[in-house]
Amino acid sequence: MSTDKITFLLNWAANAYHAPLYLAQKLNFFADEGVKVALLEPSDPSDVTEIIGSGKIDLGLKAMIHTIAAKARGFNVTSIGTLLDEPFTGVLYIKSAGKITEDFTSLRGKRIGYVGEFGKIIIDELTRHYGMAPEDYTAVRVGMNVADAIKRGVIDAGVGLENIQQVELEEWSKQQGRGRDDVGMLRIDELADLGCCCFCSVLYIGNDEFIKNNPAKVRSFMRAVKRATDFVLAEPDRAWTMYTEMKPALNDELNRKMFDRSLVYMSRTLENVQRDWNKVTGYSKRLGIVAQDFKQNCTNLYLPGDVPAMDAEADVGCGCSNVPRAER
Repeated sequence: MSTDKITFLLNWAANAYHAPLYLAQKLNFFADEGVKVALLEPSDPSDVTEIIGSGKIDLGLKAMIHTIAAKARGFNVTSIGTLLDEPFTGVLYIKSAGKITEDFTSLRGKRIGYVGEFGKIIIDELTRHYGMAPEDYTAVRVGMNVADAIKRGVIDAGVGLENIQQVELEEWSKQQGRGRDDVGMLRIDELADLGCCCFCSVLYIGNDEFIKNNPAKVRSFMRAVKRATDFVLAEPDRAWTMYTEMKPALNDELNRKMFDRSLVYMSRTLENVQRDWNKVTGYSKRLGIVAQDFKQNCTNLYLPGDVPAMDAEADVGCGCSNVPRAER
């Protein structure tokens, strides 16, 4: 059955950093722009790019490296903006357990949890970089439940985000009578010499055919989420109260801390940053998940205001640092 609604698929179950999307709906920003939006949660986050690329869903969210990989695999998706800008990502572990240290090679013989296919590829490439082989550790696919798997002892360490899984582990560590600083992270950007965590930036993506046939709708959608993002950043306390009215299951201290930690990563402009795309495209080639002649699938054409055009050939340098872009 056809619908005049824009269908939008989250990258995961609704969580703290999805607030701008739900507030754009609650505050009638979508309605003000003349669009109707159905916000949907995936049953399996790994399916998001395939579902959007096939045209079954119009728009959605996905990390940059997954967006690039999806295009390389023939799924027709393009990034039209950024929600989370360079969230710190790495291998999380409990320091007091004594199994893992700041030396990456301490992961030898350990059980390492990862989210999806490319999480395994990244860890395998890092082990090679540090003189280890895939058989030197046990890979365990735990999806987004990395923190829970560490708490239950299913894995010794796992790949997660500083503003989500690390927060959960810190609060658990505190409850166990240890400090929050008992949680360590081996940051992948530092281990891989990337200079930034842009590979895990969370992007607004869309089906290519839908974008081509509905440019006005796409622009209206992006104007609404930009307005909602501005509101979240200007009035975070009020924004959180309103968001949890829509998602009462998130209304607790843990999720509020995740929300607070996510604020610094929320893109102020929503733009796709060319230097980040250049770095992650290069990293994707290094990982062997895209061809050397890969054409970047991103655009700033649908963003409100004056944003840089995308030019993959531009010599823009890195410009990255160990500080989230919002704090620079």
